[in-house]
Amino acid sequence: MSSASAPPAPLSRLSLTGFLTLLLIALMMGANHVAARTAFNHGVDVVTAVTFRSTVTAFVVALILWQQKVSLQLTGRHRKSLLLIGALIAVQSVCLYSAVARLPVALALLAFNTYPLLTAFWARLLYGHRPERMVLLAMPVMLLGLALALDVLGAASGLGAAEHWGQIGAGVAFALAASATFGLALVITQHEAADVDGRLRTFTTMGTVAILAAVVALTQSGIHLPNASAGWWGLGALTFLYGTAFTIMFTVLPKLGVVGNSAIMNVEPVFALVLAWALLGQTIAPMQLVGALVVVATVMWLGLRKR
Repeated sequence: MSSASAPPAPLSRLSLTGFLTLLLIALMMGANHVAARTAFNHGVDVVTAVTFRSTVTAFVVALILWQQKVSLQLTGRHRKSLLLIGALIAVQSVCLYSAVARLPVALALLAFNTYPLLTAFWARLLYGHRPERMVLLAMPVMLLGLALALDVLGAASGLGAAEHWGQIGAGVAFALAASATFGLALVITQHEAADVDGRLRTFTTMGTVAILAAVVALTQSGIHLPNASAGWWGLGALTFLYGTAFTIMFTVLPKLGVVGNSAIMNVEPVFALVLAWALLGQTIAPMQLVGALVVVATVMWLGLRKR
């Protein structure tokens, strides 16, 4: 995922509609990254993709705020916190798309999905919260799964560790940087902006990301539009999928009462794996698939644990 989420809510009984809605969001998020890779393969750069995606999402959420007459009143503390969260999500967005541009999509998302561990780290560092025992138990399991998925020794690729990491090192670094900044954004959201309406929080976050990305694009090498029709389809699809998924997440999910079950959406890398295989021809070795399933299962177990 690539926006500041609400803090965990108590688990509620899932209806079939709620369960299918969560799976739909995961599917759209996975498809968003596959579409992004398509756009990157045809002339679009990362900052352009983030600019388009965030601008359209902010505009849609602004319409929702206006239509539902949501109060826009914020305290000074909230304004500072929301600006910081927006800046962090801007960095996270660029880093995650940079990872997607360099790695198989599913592997980029798996490395990013270590963010629960980074969230626990930031909560401990900034607010003195001791990690739960379950989180500590999950850490080595998740890291082992990630090591298998990334083929850290280069055995599955047959290249050897040095050459393999020469190919994937930058992408993994970007994915882990995205994980770290997202975890920090979640911790600050929970402690400094949890009482801000989720729709308003999403609008300020996406608005900040859009402005920062546009400034970077215009002051650096400019906007890089697609050079082929496939790139336009990719750019349009990633913008539509991302904006639709987040609109559903912050308007429909609260009404369904299933926010506490949002860990189900962490099947996103599985959907991305299937879609990237079908649409991009990306494949991973069987042992990497085992590692991927370990990471996804561990993240879901953490998200669905009783609090």
